[in-house]
Amino acid sequence: MSTDSEIAVAPEIARRLELARRIFRERFAQCFWSSDPAMKIEERHLPFIIRGLREHGGHPGYQLAAELCL
Repeated sequence: MSTDSEIAVAPEIARRLELARRIFRERFAQCFWSSDPAMKIEERHLPFIIRGLREHGGHPGYQLAAELCL
């Protein structure tokens, strides 16, 4: 049985994962070139995506990283 907090969090995690997967595809050459291009992005990879955006994504990368942190 799920609690109210689990139900409220699940859609937010799904939104962040969808965004992270899109960003990984679109920014692969700029930010994630040393990774496997077929890598399946999961929740545990969010810090990796955020770090890559901050280190190699310039100002737009910082903005996308902030969206992932919300």
